[in-house]
Amino acid sequence: MTTLNLHTALISTMVIVSAADREMTDRELFTIGGIVRTLPVFADYEEDHLPDDAATCVDMLNGDQKLEEIVGKIRAVLPKKIYDTAYALACDVAVSDGQLSQEELRMLEMLRHGLDIDRLTAAAIERGSAVRYARV
Repeated sequence: MTTLNLHTALISTMVIVSAADREMTDRELFTIGGIVRTLPVFADYEEDHLPDDAATCVDMLNGDQKLEEIVGKIRAVLPKKIYDTAYALACDVAVSDGQLSQEELRMLEMLRHGLDIDRLTAAAIERGSAVRYARV
């Protein structure tokens, strides 16, 4: 059984959205790396651990755990005040490659429900991600 901490839970949130369509694009992986390097929530995280922590999440996805169980583990570890942050990180990764698949949308919906993100807050977070990652 995999044990998560604050950072691995946030990383898992990003990885499960990226892997939802069975294709983790270079742009999505680059976005995850950029988030880990720049956001204050990862200030005391050892960036060298990112590949192993992401691989642990992929192993959970490839194992016998259901997505609901993984989301439940994430929720159990995160402080309530970080739920919106986790959802925002997932949204950023989902839109970062310019392609939002049905599988990614479904995974975001599961996260939204699992983290008790209300519709208005979710819409604001989703719109913010879309604006930040818009291309001309």
